[in-house]
Amino acid sequence: MALDGIVTRAIVQELQAFTGARIGKIYQPTTHDLIFILRGQGGGGKLLLSANPTYPRLHLTERNSINPPEAPMFCMLMRKHCEGGTIESITQVGMERIIHIHIKQRDELGDVSAKKIIIELMGRHSNIILTDMNGTIVDGIHHVTPSISSYRIIMPGFAYTEPPQQHKLNPLELGRQEFLELVASAERDAALQVTDSDETGSDELSQAPQKDGSGGPAPSADPIGWIVHAFSGLSPLVAGEIVHRYHQATDTVAAGTSEAERLWDAFNSVMEPVRNFTFSPISGANARGKLIFSAIPLSLPDEQAKHYESISQCMEDYYGDKAERDTVKQRVSDLIRFLGNERTKNVKKLAKLQEDLEEAQEADRYRIWGELLFASLHAVSKGDKQAVLVNYYDEDQAEITIPLDPLLNPSDNAQRFFKKYNKYKNSLLVIDEQLIKTHEEIAYMESLLQQLDHASLNDIEEIRDELVGQGYLRDRSKKGKKKKKATRPTLQVFTSSEGIDIYVGKNNLQNEYLTNRLASSNDTWLHTKDIPGSHVVIRSESFGDATLEEAAQLAAYFSQAKQSSSVPVDCTLIRHVRKPSGSKPGYVIYDHQKTLFVTPVEDMIKGLPNTLRS
Repeated sequence: MALDGIVTRAIVQELQAFTGARIGKIYQPTTHDLIFILRGQGGGGKLLLSANPTYPRLHLTERNSINPPEAPMFCMLMRKHCEGGTIESITQVGMERIIHIHIKQRDELGDVSAKKIIIELMGRHSNIILTDMNGTIVDGIHHVTPSISSYRIIMPGFAYTEPPQQHKLNPLELGRQEFLELVASAERDAALQVTDSDETGSDELSQAPQKDGSGGPAPSADPIGWIVHAFSGLSPLVAGEIVHRYHQATDTVAAGTSEAERLWDAFNSVMEPVRNFTFSPISGANARGKLIFSAIPLSLPDEQAKHYESISQCMEDYYGDKAERDTVKQRVSDLIRFLGNERTKNVKKLAKLQEDLEEAQEADRYRIWGELLFASLHAVSKGDKQAVLVNYYDEDQAEITIPLDPLLNPSDNAQRFFKKYNKYKNSLLVIDEQLIKTHEEIAYMESLLQQLDHASLNDIEEIRDELVGQGYLRDRSKKGKKKKKATRPTLQVFTSSEGIDIYVGKNNLQNEYLTNRLASSNDTWLHTKDIPGSHVVIRSESFGDATLEEAAQLAAYFSQAKQSSSVPVDCTLIRHVRKPSGSKPGYVIYDHQKTLFVTPVEDMIKGLPNTLRS
């Protein structure tokens, strides 16, 4: 990741278009995130503010998110102080990853009040803080108590304190001569530190940033480390790009140009567009194959590097649903473990049933042995370990060897075979029922595991409620707590290239509602053939091949075969789809289908407009 001061500067520049815009609505879909609906003369926008400790960010977004039924306390507070307010300014603190949004709003009495939203994008220390214009904290999305930090407290009523200063230099304020003097000074300081270290026998050099940017490594020895150490807002990614350009220019510069001058040329070639707010967002893979993004052009080895018109589009594409997926993974770990154990248990049960079935299928052999013994009691004596008799059921009348219990007489041996015959005959019915049930259980667990792969935070709770309703899990809700009335599930709706709605169910609750209640009889239903996946419905009686292809792609993408090629997808009309009585949630049977073979293309899926509807 490279959310540094340059990216922050690009974000702030892009958001200048919303100076004077009004904040229409505020939502808090997750613990760390806020969504501002902005309305202005130049059009509206949706602004994401995230203090996620792993993926902190601020940018315009087009993603849809499901909001909790009850707004969190911080969201309610932000609505009280900011909804209906006008954005006066959006500024960056130096080249730091700190953004200030100044807001004016009329309160309940009609008086104008001013507030400031401070967004600190600093990894695990990220925060969203609301203060009044005197610098008193109204509240923060994450509280920092005295027991956590003695330097700064983020609690209502306390004065806001900026994060500790790093005393780095602003890279946009340096000219050529200042830069060259800084390089020379850094080289001298590094040499003195090494000398002092040799004299004292200590290897501990002072690496703390100083107000003049000194105290770091020598530019000649570690140019990337020196750039990151001396200048604020520059990530190792940007420093690496500067050094890469420096090395590239080594063979092309004029004779007599010093290394410091070449480093300045590379440094200035990166900083000049940033000074002028000329950004060219890009994302791709670096030399080590790691996905990165930047607000400035990078020398990426990846030929598939993607370029964007705005930094928000770049960040939206880069982050995607990473933050939500991480949160989902944390919340579904127990469900995945439970479903995996249940599946393993049923697989073992299936193997044992197969063994019992093979043994039970020998029932007719015991019947034949018993009948042949009864017909030949005179030819067998007690104490015999086996009897060799003519098999009258064989066309060739061949002899058959029947094992006997020497402690039993011939009649009792025959009765023993008849008892085994009756036992296995009766068990065949039970085994067949258990085989069907066990196969259904395995398919059910696999379908739920597949659904968890694509689950949103809202989907997880629906799947958990389903398992409680099916008796697999205990109800974790508090006793006496009233459950809210069941509402219609929220479905993801894609719009095909022909402008037709394609509905996708992400779990069994959504699948059943979509297929059995929402869809009309002449709508087209799609599902991967014999593979766990989502129910997909084209909500139209007439559509072209493009819509059918896109719907099949969605069915394949939201299935267990997401990473496969030539995935078989069945499609038929809704009137040919039915749910057997007593079957598991989401299970249906269908006929009159035709099968399409598609290979899921993720970029195509992500390119389809989509929204959430309930």
